[in-house]
Amino acid sequence: MGAGSCGWLPCVAHHLFIYFFREPERIVGKDAERVFAPADGKVVVIEEIDAPEGMDCERCVQMSVYMNFYNVHINWFPVSGEVVYKRHYDGDFMLAWRPKSSSENEHTMVAVRMENGTTVGYRQIAGWIARRIVCYPEVGDRVEQNTKSGCIKFGSRVDVFLPIGSEILVEIGDKVVGTQTPLARLTK
Repeated sequence: MGAGSCGWLPCVAHHLFIYFFREPERIVGKDAERVFAPADGKVVVIEEIDAPEGMDCERCVQMSVYMNFYNVHINWFPVSGEVVYKRHYDGDFMLAWRPKSSSENEHTMVAVRMENGTTVGYRQIAGWIARRIVCYPEVGDRVEQNTKSGCIKFGSRVDVFLPIGSEILVEIGDKVVGTQTPLARLTK
C-alpha cells in the first residue's frame, strides 16, 4: 500500500459509516392538521390498538415505519406542541419488523400535546443491530413539527400513535420520507 492509502476494508467501513449517519437537507413545512412521517422507511403496521403509556385515550391507531440499513436514521417530530411524556425502556433487540418488537425491544416513548389539545405519540424502537436510541426532547419542551427529535443508531422502527378517527393517508407497504410524507390528517 502506498502513502495515504487506508486499505480497502477500513475505507469501505468509513464510507458506510458516513452514509448511514447522513443528514440530508430537506425543505420542510408545517401543517397543524397533518401528522408527518417521523422517519424514512416503509409502512409496516396500521392498526387500532390499546393506547400505550403517555397517551390521553384508551384506544388509538398505531402506524409503524420500518427503517432498513439504507434509510436515513434521523427521526423528526411528526407534530408541533408540548412534550407531555417521555420514558426510556430497556428491552430485547429482536428484528424491528416483528410485531412484538414494538413493546418488547428497547424503546423510547414520547407524547406531544398539540395546541388543539390532541396528543400524538411516537416510539423509537431499537432492533437487532441497533443498540442506541438518541431522543432529544424532555417533558415540558415546546417542539416544532418536522424538526429533529433524535435518531436510532443502526436501526430500526418508529411507531406513531394517533387518535381514533384520524384520516389515514398511507397504506401498508408504502415508502415514506421523514418530514415530507403526511401519514394522516387529524379530524379534531
